[in-house]
Amino acid sequence: MASRITPEEFEQIARDKVPFMGQLGSRVEQLGDGTVRVRLPFHEDFLRPGGTVQGPVLMGLADLALYAIVLSLIGPVELAVTTNLNCNFLRRPLPGDIIAEGRILKLGKRLAVGEVSLYSDGDPEMVAHVTATYSIPPDHAEPLEE
Repeated sequence: MASRITPEEFEQIARDKVPFMGQLGSRVEQLGDGTVRVRLPFHEDFLRPGGTVQGPVLMGLADLALYAIVLSLIGPVELAVTTNLNCNFLRRPLPGDIIAEGRILKLGKRLAVGEVSLYSDGDPEMVAHVTATYSIPPDHAEPLEE
Protein backbone atom coordinates (compact mmCIF):
# COMPACT_ATOMS: atom_id res chain seq x y z
CA MET A 1 0.00 0.00 0.00
CA ALA A 2 1.30 3.48 -0.85
CA SER A 3 1.62 6.36 1.58
CA ARG A 4 -1.59 8.37 2.01
CA ILE A 5 0.36 11.63 2.05
CA THR A 6 3.35 12.84 0.02
CA PRO A 7 6.55 14.19 1.55
CA GLU A 8 5.67 17.62 0.15
CA GLU A 9 2.19 17.54 1.71
CA PHE A 10 3.65 16.55 5.06
CA GLU A 11 6.32 19.28 4.95
CA GLN A 12 3.56 21.82 4.23
CA ILE A 13 1.57 20.57 7.25
CA ALA A 14 4.74 20.79 9.38
CA ARG A 15 5.36 24.40 8.30
CA ASP A 16 1.74 25.46 8.76
CA LYS A 17 0.52 23.40 11.73
CA VAL A 18 3.71 22.55 13.66
CA PRO A 19 5.54 25.84 13.10
CA PHE A 20 8.33 25.26 15.64
CA MET A 21 9.47 22.08 13.88
CA GLY A 22 8.67 23.51 10.47
CA GLN A 23 11.01 26.44 11.17
CA LEU A 24 13.90 24.10 11.99
CA GLY A 25 14.12 23.16 8.30
CA SER A 26 13.59 19.41 8.49
CA ARG A 27 13.28 17.62 5.15
CA VAL A 28 11.44 14.39 4.50
CA GLU A 29 13.79 12.26 2.38
CA GLN A 30 11.54 9.18 2.21
CA LEU A 31 7.94 8.60 3.24
CA GLY A 32 6.40 5.19 2.75
CA ASP A 33 3.44 3.32 4.12
CA GLY A 34 4.34 3.45 7.82
CA THR A 35 8.01 4.38 7.36
CA VAL A 36 9.94 7.64 7.15
CA ARG A 37 13.41 9.13 6.87
CA VAL A 38 13.77 12.77 7.90
CA ARG A 39 16.89 14.94 7.84
CA LEU A 40 17.35 17.86 10.21
CA PRO A 41 20.06 20.15 8.81
CA PHE A 42 22.60 21.24 11.43
CA HIS A 43 22.38 24.65 13.02
CA GLU A 44 24.70 26.08 15.67
CA ASP A 45 21.66 26.86 17.87
CA PHE A 46 21.13 23.10 18.31
CA LEU A 47 24.31 22.73 20.37
CA ARG A 48 24.47 22.69 24.14
CA PRO A 49 27.59 23.09 26.28
CA GLY A 50 30.10 20.40 25.40
CA GLY A 51 29.34 20.65 21.66
CA THR A 52 26.54 18.09 21.52
CA VAL A 53 23.09 18.40 19.94
CA GLN A 54 20.45 19.18 22.58
CA GLY A 55 18.03 16.47 23.69
CA PRO A 56 14.92 18.58 22.97
CA VAL A 57 16.04 18.91 19.34
CA LEU A 58 16.39 15.12 19.05
CA MET A 59 13.03 14.47 20.72
CA GLY A 60 11.31 17.08 18.56
CA LEU A 61 12.69 15.53 15.39
CA ALA A 62 11.60 12.06 16.52
CA ASP A 63 8.11 13.33 17.33
CA LEU A 64 7.86 14.97 13.91
CA ALA A 65 9.00 11.72 12.24
CA LEU A 66 6.31 9.76 14.12
CA TYR A 67 3.70 12.30 13.06
CA ALA A 68 4.75 11.73 9.43
CA ILE A 69 4.51 7.96 9.90
CA VAL A 70 0.99 8.19 11.30
CA LEU A 71 -0.18 10.52 8.53
CA SER A 72 1.37 8.22 5.92
CA LEU A 73 -1.11 5.59 7.12
CA ILE A 74 -4.27 7.59 7.90
CA GLY A 75 -3.90 10.60 5.61
CA PRO A 76 -3.75 14.28 6.58
CA VAL A 77 -5.54 14.02 9.93
CA GLU A 78 -3.90 17.02 11.56
CA LEU A 79 -5.38 16.40 15.03
CA ALA A 80 -3.51 13.14 15.56
CA VAL A 81 -1.43 13.97 18.65
CA THR A 82 1.35 12.50 20.76
CA THR A 83 0.14 10.83 23.94
CA ASN A 84 3.47 9.34 25.03
CA LEU A 85 7.09 9.67 23.98
CA ASN A 86 10.06 7.82 25.47
CA CYS A 87 13.60 8.70 24.46
CA ASN A 88 16.76 6.77 25.26
CA PHE A 89 19.91 8.80 24.60
CA LEU A 90 22.56 6.27 23.61
CA ARG A 91 25.61 8.33 22.71
CA ARG A 92 26.69 11.87 22.02
CA PRO A 93 25.48 13.12 18.62
CA LEU A 94 28.14 14.76 16.49
CA PRO A 95 27.60 18.39 15.45
CA GLY A 96 26.00 17.92 12.03
CA ASP A 97 22.77 16.87 10.36
CA ILE A 98 20.59 14.48 12.35
CA ILE A 99 18.81 11.64 10.54
CA ALA A 100 15.58 10.13 11.86
CA GLU A 101 14.47 6.73 10.55
CA GLY A 102 11.10 5.56 11.79
CA ARG A 103 8.51 2.87 11.39
CA ILE A 104 5.08 1.94 12.70
CA LEU A 105 4.89 -0.86 15.25
CA LYS A 106 1.11 -1.03 15.62
CA LEU A 107 -1.78 0.89 14.10
CA GLY A 108 -5.15 0.58 15.78
CA LYS A 109 -8.44 2.46 15.50
CA ARG A 110 -7.54 5.06 18.14
CA LEU A 111 -3.81 4.61 18.82
CA ALA A 112 -0.65 4.25 16.76
CA VAL A 113 2.69 3.12 18.21
CA GLY A 114 5.99 3.64 16.42
CA GLU A 115 9.72 3.89 16.87
CA VAL A 116 12.43 6.20 15.57
CA SER A 117 16.18 5.65 15.43
CA LEU A 118 18.27 8.82 15.37
CA TYR A 119 21.76 9.08 13.84
CA SER A 120 24.41 11.71 13.24
CA ASP A 121 24.75 11.95 9.46
CA GLY A 122 27.45 9.60 8.23
CA ASP A 123 27.73 7.70 11.52
CA PRO A 124 26.16 4.21 11.56
CA GLU A 125 25.87 4.18 15.38
CA MET A 126 22.48 5.21 16.75
CA VAL A 127 22.56 8.28 19.01
CA ALA A 128 19.02 7.90 20.38
CA HIS A 129 16.05 5.53 20.22
CA VAL A 130 12.49 6.80 20.61
CA THR A 131 9.16 5.04 21.00
CA ALA A 132 5.95 7.02 20.92
CA THR A 133 2.20 6.63 20.90
CA TYR A 134 -0.15 8.84 18.90
CA SER A 135 -3.86 9.30 19.50
CA ILE A 136 -6.02 9.21 16.38
CA PRO A 137 -9.16 11.39 16.60
CA PRO A 138 -12.39 9.40 17.03
CA ASP A 139 -14.07 11.20 14.13
CA HIS A 140 -11.46 9.84 11.72
CA ALA A 141 -13.70 8.21 9.11
CA GLU A 142 -11.33 5.54 7.76
CA PRO A 143 -11.79 2.08 9.27
CA LEU A 144 -8.37 0.87 10.46
CA GLU A 145 -7.12 -2.55 11.46
CA GLU A 146 -7.20 -3.35 15.15
